[in-house]
Amino acid sequence: MDLYYPTEVAQSIFEAKGSQFLSFLIPIECFEEFLNEARVKHTKAVHFVTASRYFNAQSQIIESFSDDGEPKGTSGMPTLKVLRGYDLIECALLSVRYFGGTLLGTGGLVRAYTQGAKGAILQAQEQNILKAYIPQSKETLFVSFSLLAQVEYLAKKMEVKILKKEFLDKGVKLDIQAHKDYLSAFVLKVKSLNF
Repeated sequence: MDLYYPTEVAQSIFEAKGSQFLSFLIPIECFEEFLNEARVKHTKAVHFVTASRYFNAQSQIIESFSDDGEPKGTSGMPTLKVLRGYDLIECALLSVRYFGGTLLGTGGLVRAYTQGAKGAILQAQEQNILKAYIPQSKETLFVSFSLLAQVEYLAKKMEVKILKKEFLDKGVKLDIQAHKDYLSAFVLKVKSLNF
C-alpha cells in the first residue's frame, strides 16, 4: 500500500447551516506550532478538532484525534477516518469551527467534519503537494562550525532534511533524516569533509 504525505499546508472552507469549518492539512513537523497559532488567530472559533497519523521511531503508525468539546465520535474520529481513507501519513488535520447558531446534530457534525477534511485533502491534491511516502531513517552528526554552511548546502542537494541544529562548544550537532540510501551517502560525504 502506498502512503502519501503533504509537503506544505493545504486549506479548505466548508459551511453548514451557518457554521463555518476551516480545515487545514498540515505536515506533522509543523502541527504543534500551527495549532498554537490557530488558537491565537481564531479567538472566536468554538472548536479546534484534530486528527494525526505518523510513524514513531519503531516504524509503527501512531494515530491520535481530539473532538475538542464536540459530542464524542462526531468530529475527531471521522477526521482520522478521512486521513486513513486517503492513505495519508506524517500529517495532521485541523478543523476550526465557527458556530453559526444552528445545532447540526450528530449526523450533521460527522458529515461537516468529514467534508471539511476531504476538502483540505482535495486542495492538497490540486496544489500537487501530496508526495509518496518513502520510509526515512534518522541520524545524528557532529560537524565543525566552519563546515556548517557546506553541510547545509549538501543536505539540500542530497535530499536530506535537517530536523534540528544544536550549537555546542566544539561544533554543531545535527539531527538529520532522509531515505536510508540518501542518508548513508550523505554521512559518508560529510565524514570525508570532516577529515
